[in-house]
Amino acid sequence: MKNGFRQSMAWLHTWSGLLVGWILFAVFLTGTASYFKGEISQWMQPELRAYSAGPESAAELAIGTLQRVAPQSPAWFINLPQERDPFIRVFWRGNGPRRFQSATLDPVSGEPVTSRKTMGGEFFYRFHFELHMQPIWGRWVVSFCAMMMLVAIISGIITHRRIFADFFTFRPGKAPQRSWLDAHNALAVLALPYHLMITYTGLITLMLMTMPWGAQVAYRGNVQAFFAETVGVPAPPRAAGRPGELVPMRPLLAEAMRHWGTQEISRINVQNPSDANSVIQISRGERGRLSMNPQTLVFQGTSGERTYETNSDRPAAATRGVTYGLHLGRFAGPLLRALFFLSGLAGTAMVATGLVLWAAKHRQKRAALGKPGFGMRLVDMLNVGTVAGLPIAMAGFFWANRLLPVDIALRAEWEIRIFFGLWVAALLHALLRPVRRAWIEQFAFAALLGLAIPLLSALTTNRHLGVSIPEGDWALAGMDLGLAGMGALLGVIAWKLARRPETVAFQRRKRDAAMPALAESA
Repeated sequence: MKNGFRQSMAWLHTWSGLLVGWILFAVFLTGTASYFKGEISQWMQPELRAYSAGPESAAELAIGTLQRVAPQSPAWFINLPQERDPFIRVFWRGNGPRRFQSATLDPVSGEPVTSRKTMGGEFFYRFHFELHMQPIWGRWVVSFCAMMMLVAIISGIITHRRIFADFFTFRPGKAPQRSWLDAHNALAVLALPYHLMITYTGLITLMLMTMPWGAQVAYRGNVQAFFAETVGVPAPPRAAGRPGELVPMRPLLAEAMRHWGTQEISRINVQNPSDANSVIQISRGERGRLSMNPQTLVFQGTSGERTYETNSDRPAAATRGVTYGLHLGRFAGPLLRALFFLSGLAGTAMVATGLVLWAAKHRQKRAALGKPGFGMRLVDMLNVGTVAGLPIAMAGFFWANRLLPVDIALRAEWEIRIFFGLWVAALLHALLRPVRRAWIEQFAFAALLGLAIPLLSALTTNRHLGVSIPEGDWALAGMDLGLAGMGALLGVIAWKLARRPETVAFQRRKRDAAMPALAESA
C-alpha cells in the first residue's frame, strides 16, 4: 500500500489476472461454447434422427427397450426429447467393468442407433470446470482461478476511475500498449454485469466442495440428508428382493403434466425396475425456469401411487438454484442465449487483451534494456499458444469428428487426443517461430479450419447445408454457418495483424542486429 490504494489495486489487478489468465481464457472460451452444448452434440452425431412425438410415446418406447436390453439393471435413466436435444437417450447401470452404459434410440423402432461415438458438446462443458483432469483436482484449479478472476474484476473496477468513460474510448492504430488498453477496458465495461455474474455464480456452483464445513457440521457428515433437505433429492430406495412389474408410464406422465401445467418433461429415473420396491421419478424440464433446483414427482413403481414431491423453495435452496441457473443459462430463449454467448465472447476477449497488454508493455521495457529474457519469451509462447492455439484445437476437434472412421475403437477418446495434440503443437509452434509470425500463422490456420467446415460436412455426411437449410434443421445449419463465421472472424484478425506495421521496438531490434554487419562492410 506504499504507493497508494489505487496503485496497489492496479498491481493486484495485473498479477491476479496474468498468473491464471491462460486457464481463464480456456475456461471462458469453452464455457461460452457450452451455451450451445446441445447443438454441438447434434452436429457431431449427424446420423441421429430427431423425435417429434410427445413425451408419453417416447417414454413407452424407452421403457420397452430397457426391459429388453437391461432387465436386471438396478437403475434406468431416460432423457426424453427436448427442443435442443430432440433424441431419446437412455442410460442404465450395469454390473460389469463398464458401470454405466448408454444408447440413443431410433424414434420408430426403439432399437439402439449406431452412431459415431463422441462426447460432443459435453466435452467443452466439462472441460470448462474440470480441465479434463481428475474431476476433483480440475474443479479445485478452476475454483482457485475463478476466485482470482473475481479479485481481478473488483480491483480493475477500483483502478479505473474513468471506467465508464473508457468504454467510449478506443484508439485503434495508436501505440500498441494504448490500443490494447482501450480494447481491454471497452470489453470489460461492455459486459461488466455478465463478468461479475458468471464469475460469482461459478464459485457458488462449487461452494460445497471449497467450503463444505457448514453442511458437514450441521448434518454431522450425512451428505445425503443435506441434499434431501436443501435440494430435495430423496435417498435411493432399497430393493425388496421380490419381483415386481412397473405400471404403465402414460398415466404418470399425464399426472405430472397436469401438476406442472406444462408438457416439458425432461427425464425419468427408475430405481429397482424389476423389483417390488421400484420407484419412478419424473422430472420437469428446465426451459423457462430460472432455478436449476429439481422439480420431481416420485411414484411407487408397482402401484403408481404418488409418494413424494421435490420443489425446494426455501430461501437458501432457492438462492442456490437461481445462481446455478444464471450460470448455466438453460432458461434462456434463442435471443437471450445469443446475448449470453456474445457476452461470453467479450469476456474471452477481455482476458486475451489483458494478456497481450501485459506482454506489449513489458516487451517495450525489455527492448529498451536489450534483454528480452526467458520470462518474456515464455509469456509470448503461452499467449500465442492459448489465445490462437485453443481455437485451432477446438476446430480440430470438429474436424476429427468428421474425418475419423465411424467404427474406430475409442473414437471419442481419439477426438479428445487430437484436440490436445493440436493444442500442444500450437504451443511448440509459438516457441519455435518469431512472435509476430506465430500470431499471424496460427490465426490464419484457425480461420482456414473454421471456414472449411461447411465444405467438410458436405464431403463427409449427408446432413450438410444443402439439406439442413431446406429441411429447416437450424441446429445443424447454424453450427455449420456459426463455425464458418468464427473462422471468418479469425481470418480478419490474421489479416489485420499481417497489415499492421512492425512495432518500434521490433524495428529497433532489427536495426541493432544489422549494425555489426554494416560496420564490417564499412
